[in-house]
Amino acid sequence: MKFRFNSHYNTIAAYVVLVFAVCLALVAVVFRFSTLMEYVHRLFKVIAPITWGIVIAYLSTPLLTFFEKYLKKWINRKKEHNKLIRVISIFLCMSILILSIVGIVYAVIPEIISSMKNIFTLLPDYLNNLQQYLTNRFNSFIQDNPELGEKLTNSFSSMQDMLLGLADEYSPKLDSLLDKDGVVANVTSSAYAFLITLKDFCLGLFVSVYLLYSKELFLAQIKKVVHALFSKRHCEFIFRIASRTNYTFMHFFSGKAVDSLIIGMLCFIILTIMKMPYVLLISILVGVTNMLPFFGPIIGAVPSGLLILLSEPDRTLAFVIFIILLQQFDGNILGPKILGNSLGLSPFWIMFAIFLGGGMFNFLGMVAFVPLFAVLYAFFRDSVNQRLSKKHLPVGSEAYMSPGMITRENPKPVPAEKPADTKKQTEDKPHDTTDSKGN
Repeated sequence: MKFRFNSHYNTIAAYVVLVFAVCLALVAVVFRFSTLMEYVHRLFKVIAPITWGIVIAYLSTPLLTFFEKYLKKWINRKKEHNKLIRVISIFLCMSILILSIVGIVYAVIPEIISSMKNIFTLLPDYLNNLQQYLTNRFNSFIQDNPELGEKLTNSFSSMQDMLLGLADEYSPKLDSLLDKDGVVANVTSSAYAFLITLKDFCLGLFVSVYLLYSKELFLAQIKKVVHALFSKRHCEFIFRIASRTNYTFMHFFSGKAVDSLIIGMLCFIILTIMKMPYVLLISILVGVTNMLPFFGPIIGAVPSGLLILLSEPDRTLAFVIFIILLQQFDGNILGPKILGNSLGLSPFWIMFAIFLGGGMFNFLGMVAFVPLFAVLYAFFRDSVNQRLSKKHLPVGSEAYMSPGMITRENPKPVPAEKPADTKKQTEDKPHDTTDSKGN
């Protein structure tokens, strides 16, 4: 018997295989999630140099374009000179990156290490000074308000007993953490992880050079594969996603980098004028955490304020006021000038993206998930607005805030009909006095 292929049944078979594969993937995710995550982390470790190379090349592209634009004004625009311009531009980009890293290592890292050593060395003195400062303030408050002071004293006594109980409970665990062998093991593992990351980063630099040199070729190959696999309509959709993703990520990272650099420099200058302690450490902390929109300034201000509180309690209030003014300047003047409304997310969705990315990939996940979620949110919003437009309904959220239904004829909310009062209808309905026989 000769077997004949049928395109209709082939399509059905392909859908069956696809559904079966999706079901297997869902079962693996649900019942083998930990094992799956182990394989994912192992895969990320293997391709870490490639990932670093892609990230470095992507973030270096604007700088590469800048150098090529100005080098073409000085070098003849002949085809054979394009490669020379590209090589010089890549060399300048890598030189700036390496010099920046070397400058940070030799200028900033020793100062941070010195500040951290100073903090741990003087921590007992800081705690004693803080305790004495709070005791003096509390005693003066008790003298002015004896009745309220007595109640606070009783509350502090019960709180002290609770803290002592917690200290007795967790002190063995703390001793085990501070054990000499444990500390040595933690330091060794941290140093090993740092060396592995450094090795991956160095390999990523070489990968980024190849990617930058042939970036048009790689993009053309990706475009070629997309055209080969998908229809014209799907190709347009994929390229639209890629274009919006590229714009959102590039605008966000470049804008936030410039914004955070300016905020860090302003923080360093003003704190130096105010003669605050740990100026460089606090400025770096405030600048780095400023990369996180909305919640970043709070994350950077809390540990910085604790450092000031431990070292010089009298200047804590001045520091808090300065940080509030600095962040108001950033949020209302500097940030909108540099970034505008590139994300298009409300504070709730920014918080959601930060928590989701931080839970999965730590600090880098916090930073990367914000623009990624902004892209997904934008496409979902466009899809919803498109469906509403087809139904001739308003797309603005303000039209849906009032209770009631939105109709095509009347775009304003129409109150829903209330259910009829059956009891009232029964009372108003005339009683039929005739029996079933008609008497």
